[in-house]
Amino acid sequence: MSVIYSAGVPAQAASNSTYKELAIFGDVFERVRAQYVTPPDEKKLVEAAINGMLASLDPHSSYMNAEEAADMQTETKGEFGGIGIEVTMEDEMVKVITPIDDTPGARAGILAGDLISEINGQPVRGMQLSDAVEKMRGPVNTPIKLTILRKGADKPIELSVTREIIPIRAVKSRVEGDVGYLRIIKFSEKTYDDLEAAIKKIKTDVPADKLKGYVLDLRLNPGGLLDQAIYVSDAFLQKGEIVSTRSRDPEDTRRFNATAGDLTDGKPLIVLVNGGSASASEIVAGALQDLKRATVVGTRSFGKGSVQTIIPMGDKGALRLTTALYYTPSGKSIQGTGIHPDVVVEQPLPPELQGKVRAEGESSLRGHIQGQSETEEGSGSFAYVPPETKDDVQLNYALDLLRGTKTDPSFPPDPAKAVVENMKKK
Repeated sequence: MSVIYSAGVPAQAASNSTYKELAIFGDVFERVRAQYVTPPDEKKLVEAAINGMLASLDPHSSYMNAEEAADMQTETKGEFGGIGIEVTMEDEMVKVITPIDDTPGARAGILAGDLISEINGQPVRGMQLSDAVEKMRGPVNTPIKLTILRKGADKPIELSVTREIIPIRAVKSRVEGDVGYLRIIKFSEKTYDDLEAAIKKIKTDVPADKLKGYVLDLRLNPGGLLDQAIYVSDAFLQKGEIVSTRSRDPEDTRRFNATAGDLTDGKPLIVLVNGGSASASEIVAGALQDLKRATVVGTRSFGKGSVQTIIPMGDKGALRLTTALYYTPSGKSIQGTGIHPDVVVEQPLPPELQGKVRAEGESSLRGHIQGQSETEEGSGSFAYVPPETKDDVQLNYALDLLRGTKTDPSFPPDPAKAVVENMKKK
């Protein structure tokens, strides 16, 4: 989602008829509280009523209680209390993909390939991965006991690990021969700083005269903070409007423009998107596409063109409310339609997923805000990225374009020169 934080604005007084409707709600609440077959949880009743009201607006407006609001703050800050391991699920147990360097998990001796069978004495078998991850997270300086099964070990290994603040990597990067690869996982408070550091490292690893360009991978990126989407777009631009947000009051329209300074020095850029690219990632793809700074490759994005404002409600939680739609530099709303790639490259599904997943987008969500340009075809595409680069058709297509081993009419022979010429016209 594209999120901004706000202290809120004074609420306008409701009409007399609205107060009469609220009185009916109060009467119903009292009847339920007093006469339901078993004593109801009054707090849950109120929260359900609030969420019911917000759900009638659109799929992205909701109420968060104090605990949920705190979790979201942790998520957007890009850090949490945990032990520092990347995991997946295998044979109904948590499998360690890798321990993160200099974290409690790494220092305790957890190794890639370890299987976690118990967390604090509770068997992992039967848990969802998300539940297991949640159990491993917790307050800083609190211990967690893990039972680990390791290939070659005679018996299970018992470990006690103390949680610390674990930074969440917002950007992963590597060098693909003569191309810099940048994958933005989500738009948290750390995203721009992580991106800047990643580009700097790629420049150090590959001489400028050898570097063909960059691939910015936004596939499977669900979005995040609006300001970070603007900063990331600005990292590749010299000037031009990045995005505008428009609410129901025309006077509240806001426009965000790029500042001079392209971190990649105008090197050719390809952006990868698919059905899992939503909201903030679509802002970046739309800006770089409209301003002719990048060629967008892949399949149509999710199509979430709305902005949610987080309004704190004191110690009672927070309100996530859709307050605006965003528009790309060309003045186009992608709500319900998504970003259409310059070069459509389908990623085949593996046999085990064929017929088991659907291509979904914003337009398939019940109660979504109808987009201005939305058609029956709707938005979205399959959201799948192969774990191995050799199987990644979309990434390899982008690498071939940058290296000149594959040509496409939408990809200029000298992209860097094309960018400069385009900027002169604006």
